[in-house]
Amino acid sequence: MDGASNTTISAAEGLLRALKRRGIDYVLANAGTDFAPVIEGLVRAAGRKDAVPRFITVPHENLAMAMAHGYYQVAGKPAAVMVHVTVGTGNTICALMNAARDNVPLLLMAGRTPLTQDGHIASRSAPIHWGQENFDQAGVVREYTKWDFELRGGQPVDEVVGRALDIALSEPRGPVYLTLPREVLASPHKDSVTPLPPTELAIPQPSAKHVDTLADWIAAAEFPLILTSNLGRDRAAVRVLAELAERHAIPVAEPHGSCVNLPASHPFKLGHAGTELLGKADLVLVVDCEVPWYPRYAAPRADAKVAHLGVDPLFERYPLRAFTAQLAITGNSRVGLELLDEALRSRPVQRAAVERRRAAVTELKAKKAAELAAANEKARKEKPIRYSYVGACVRDALPKNGIVITELGVAGDHFGLEEPGQLLAVSIGGGLGFGLGASLGAKLAAPDCMVVSTIGDGSYMFGNPTPFHLVSRAAKLPTLTIICNNGRWQAVESATRVVYPDGAAAHADEMPLVELQPSPEFTKVAEASDAFARRVDDPAELPRAIDAALTAVAGGRQALLDVRMEHGVR
Repeated sequence: MDGASNTTISAAEGLLRALKRRGIDYVLANAGTDFAPVIEGLVRAAGRKDAVPRFITVPHENLAMAMAHGYYQVAGKPAAVMVHVTVGTGNTICALMNAARDNVPLLLMAGRTPLTQDGHIASRSAPIHWGQENFDQAGVVREYTKWDFELRGGQPVDEVVGRALDIALSEPRGPVYLTLPREVLASPHKDSVTPLPPTELAIPQPSAKHVDTLADWIAAAEFPLILTSNLGRDRAAVRVLAELAERHAIPVAEPHGSCVNLPASHPFKLGHAGTELLGKADLVLVVDCEVPWYPRYAAPRADAKVAHLGVDPLFERYPLRAFTAQLAITGNSRVGLELLDEALRSRPVQRAAVERRRAAVTELKAKKAAELAAANEKARKEKPIRYSYVGACVRDALPKNGIVITELGVAGDHFGLEEPGQLLAVSIGGGLGFGLGASLGAKLAAPDCMVVSTIGDGSYMFGNPTPFHLVSRAAKLPTLTIICNNGRWQAVESATRVVYPDGAAAHADEMPLVELQPSPEFTKVAEASDAFARRVDDPAELPRAIDAALTAVAGGRQALLDVRMEHGVR
């Protein structure tokens, strides 16, 4: 049954029905004493064969949020996360910041400590019901959510859930937060006979006038340059960018690229290396890119025209973000690039300039490819193992439809991936613990795809490895985790050397607060949940270890490789 009859049920049962009606297939849950009405409702719903989401037990909130993040980026639709009151909410914040910065729509729900001391079947019944109450529970997460609300008695649950998801999915997308008092969930609720249909949200259209202005600038430019980090999260946009860049000979650089923005073989894809062209460009187009350059190190030419394109081209939720912008075009980037390509085709072509760009980009791309190939060839025989070599080994072994997640492991450029949607990299929010959960979320969204994650040893520890391995096994979500284990906080050491390049710490025998030594034997953590696990110290052994691990995953068993790495930049 679809639950649309005019019957009295509990509000918790109404919530379950509303979630499913609104397209939520999975709720990633870490339960507490506030969940009693939900648990009762799930059993009742099962008895009636009601359509409700699948609840997956995830015994840490950071992991659950990262799973929802990875699920959305692969499935293209949101999941819900449900946590225990204030304490569970607090544990979501690192991953919530990542989701907010990545414009990931998810519905975060939290129980609310019972409001009453007596008088209701769901009134307070444990000491924590006093200790866990806040004056403003939603205030803890308001910095990183688009909307928050508390369900009240007698409200139509379907309307509240619908508004939450409409706001999450409106541009720019992002997380929303709903609190659920135990008494309200346990109270009678009349289910809606005619629930409101989901809202169709229009794609924001860029201004045609300003796209024409941008086309004039590009047509007149000697050396235009496109900078993007995140365009490829819209998979259909990859083809549009590929055709635009090829047709008009525009190089594409990817500062901290988080996805496949262009196929690795595309003649104008330069990856992060392309940022060195910034000083040469007389026209710079920034598309879905939070940090296009570091002002302390580089900036566009003084005479360069700079335009930004995206649904939020100025990234208004960032307190300080000051980058040159003579033109900011608000609208869907894929649509904007389609309009730009059409406008450019109607303008005269500077053929000599086009051929000069084509030759320069071909030379730079060939040079970088040769350097990488030489480094990887050398790395096949030398210890310790190098990051780019791990990327090459993963690329060679990855099945055609494989998905790679990376969090302070191998840099995205080093995988050489071709297909849109094949790469998910950690948000610039930098809340550690993304990689493990994102790999489970990706596998949940694409169960027939091989999912491989490469993460730093610190990221592995932040990712709640024991809950991760438990969920992988219990929910039958096998993935391969490759720990790029350099035994240190490399980002901390690098930042110290940036600020004090010739300081005392840079010359110390051991820099304080950097070492993660002695490194644990992470294989034993994985083996506790029946994972295939192997430590790899020898680069010659790495390809065989990856093949064996992928065979285990293909057979339904999770796998982990603890790869002992070089120190230094990825």
